[in-house]
Amino acid sequence: MQRHFSFIIPVFNRPNETKELLESFANLKTTLDFEIVIVEDGSTITSKAVVAQYQSQLNITYYFKANSGPGSSRNYGMQQAKGNYFIILDSDCILPENYLDEVNKALNKKYVDCFGGPDAAHDSFSNLQKAINFSMTSFITTGGIRGNKKSVAKFQPRSFNMGLSKLAFTTTGGFGRIHPGEDPDLSIRLWREGFETAVFPAAYVYHKRRISWAKFYTQVNKFGMVRPILNKWHPETKKLTYWFPTLFILAIIASIVFAAFGYLLPFYAITLYYGITFILALISTKNISVAFQSLIALSIQFLGYGYGFLKSTFYIHILNKNPENTFPKLFFKEK
Repeated sequence: MQRHFSFIIPVFNRPNETKELLESFANLKTTLDFEIVIVEDGSTITSKAVVAQYQSQLNITYYFKANSGPGSSRNYGMQQAKGNYFIILDSDCILPENYLDEVNKALNKKYVDCFGGPDAAHDSFSNLQKAINFSMTSFITTGGIRGNKKSVAKFQPRSFNMGLSKLAFTTTGGFGRIHPGEDPDLSIRLWREGFETAVFPAAYVYHKRRISWAKFYTQVNKFGMVRPILNKWHPETKKLTYWFPTLFILAIIASIVFAAFGYLLPFYAITLYYGITFILALISTKNISVAFQSLIALSIQFLGYGYGFLKSTFYIHILNKNPENTFPKLFFKEK
């Protein structure tokens, strides 16, 4: 069956990001046909004028709808799309010029109904963005779960760079209302329906992410709160590794306490881990400022995720609270 690609992009108050993304579409070097579906999710600062600038160059359709969250907006976009294979992107991404050809090549080699690709930092990104990118993608910090390993067992694609066949969408109904966490939730439901997922390492995007430490903390804290909810919904996917950030923060606290009593081995172990992280960040980015900021990003990532995970585990698994009633900000209402 011939594949017709539809890019689905939800947007919320991000016209500048939309312009950068559409410019990268205009620079794609491909002979493949594709369409772009922009879904404005109730924005007060819309991207309509930006989209109009590119409609003579690109096959774009633009929709405005009431705010109901990125998952619902992606579903809406896939319902409107004309293609039979959807590629879902975040608005803060930029595509390399060979992106679509790499996707098509990987699908020709081994077809799957859902794929995910990694993210990278563009040379134009700020040092803070590059540091956050390293912390979120390095094997030493995340174990490769975001797509930087060529072989990841039961890979869970992330919706900043995710492919989904029309058949997989119609079978599962697409994304749920939880956010973040709607993408691993969809992956798990796809597995239950017999669909395969895979990582396409060469189909990477440049992902800007959050632009301040405070926003980054909020993001990873939500990631941490969501995981125990997913574990409750899908207990077969529980892993001990999800506890690592929480245990790491507790280990730092314990090492400080032990050091106060003259027992320094735990403190040395933590210091060694930070030292290795610094060296890997320096080798990877070739920028000493980014390497130092990567240590800050690592600390914020583990603190935010670890605290969120511990808090959510206590309420959801120990007190047996209802997730939506306990953490209403993690759920969007359908409109």
